[in-house]
Amino acid sequence: MTQSFDILIRNGRVIDPETGFDEVCDVGISGHTIVAIGTDIGGGIREIDATGLIVSPGFIDLHGHGQSVAADRMQAFDGVTTSLELEVGALPVAGWYEEQAKTPRVLNYGTSAAWIFARKATLGVIELDASVHPIDQMGKGSQDMRWSTEATDAGQTAEIVGHLRRGLDEGAIGIGIPNGYAPGAGVKELSCVCDLAFEYGTPTFTHIAYMSNIDPQSSVDSYVQLIGLAGATGAHMHICHLNSTSLMDIERVVELVARAQAQGLPVTTEAYPYGTGATVVSAGFFTDPDFSKRTGSPYDAIELIRNHHRFTDVEDIKRARDEAPADLVMWHFLDVDVNAEHRRLLDLSVTYPGGSIASDAMPWIEPDGRIYTGTEWPLPENLSAHPRSSGTFTRFLRDHVRERRTLPLVEALAKCTIHPARVIEGCAPQIRRKARLQVGCDADVVVFDLERITDRATFTDMNRTSEGVVHLLVNGAPAISDGELDIAARGGRPLRSAAG
Repeated sequence: MTQSFDILIRNGRVIDPETGFDEVCDVGISGHTIVAIGTDIGGGIREIDATGLIVSPGFIDLHGHGQSVAADRMQAFDGVTTSLELEVGALPVAGWYEEQAKTPRVLNYGTSAAWIFARKATLGVIELDASVHPIDQMGKGSQDMRWSTEATDAGQTAEIVGHLRRGLDEGAIGIGIPNGYAPGAGVKELSCVCDLAFEYGTPTFTHIAYMSNIDPQSSVDSYVQLIGLAGATGAHMHICHLNSTSLMDIERVVELVARAQAQGLPVTTEAYPYGTGATVVSAGFFTDPDFSKRTGSPYDAIELIRNHHRFTDVEDIKRARDEAPADLVMWHFLDVDVNAEHRRLLDLSVTYPGGSIASDAMPWIEPDGRIYTGTEWPLPENLSAHPRSSGTFTRFLRDHVRERRTLPLVEALAKCTIHPARVIEGCAPQIRRKARLQVGCDADVVVFDLERITDRATFTDMNRTSEGVVHLLVNGAPAISDGELDIAARGGRPLRSAAG
């Protein structure tokens, strides 16, 4: 028996990474739901000819800091249908969702509860304000760094945990713990935060405490601590950007994570396919007097994004921090284009079995450093962010599937879909209907040309959209059709934890 659908995707190579389904067939969509998959299933009010194209679940990005219309549109061309702010997070959580509801979000969105902001508020450094973008909130407090350098007492720890508990009750998807920005936090405090995560059955999204190639306080030290917290508290420790925070210790770190997982410890990872990181200029690790010795990076490896200034020394960094602490910088920590060993190390993090691809996409910023909140399209040429804000997933597929063939297509798609979904679906039931091309699941679908899929953004032209995504549906609503953005698209929905 045939039927009529709102949208019928015809004759594409349909891949569901969870089940391994991989056949040329049709996909019928009614409303926001996939209702049929097969051949000769009927017709559609709108029909998409996907002959020669891949039909896949839309990609889930666990680590997107943009959270705006502009950021959504750029990530849509990267095949993303769900972009989540989980490493940093937000507080107050209910207020953040209210702010997001005011904008026509193209992609599905959500946040974790922000440990850093709970810490800053508890120590009297900031007032919690949902109208402040999380990246701007990260830059606040540079004149009073107690939040970064000091351990808390029992009363302060309880207050921090209280802030986070409210965030979880308001629907936060886990707890964001960017420990690297507050390395002074004690293990007692962190263990209490992890106890809370275990109580709620929700992950933590962790930026390791130390980024250094040498002991004491090396990257390896940090990973051992996180693995220890998973074992001691039972909390799911999801380790963000396995590539950038491990520096030259990626190989050793991968060995440790694999052994922890083999023992059944709840530890997961993510990485992005770039040897260049990005953060705020006020990040405390840049002003460590032994920064270059400990990381192997000279100061001119750090680049101010808005004007491409390369720093000369720690005093140059401090001046920039004091002038605009929320300014974004790039850190070129691996030279993957010319150094074969650097390329090998990056590959270890990106191709790690079961690991997710996640962009760490930065907000789009104006020449004066302010975060862009407009809706102009195409994006103004004077905006900047990081190439990963435009091309993480397409770069990964182009490099690792089509060109170098380090991964088969189905496995690569799993790293963009079902692997990140499994990190959070235990606490966020909505995700169980996403990251899958199955009857009854949400119609978050990307249709792309594997022969053309590629990133186009560079470190000087960051806002060049990726190519090869021909169609993108978010909850059944077209966001990209025949390679063109629908500027009226607003199919994104909020994703929350079961507690909210």
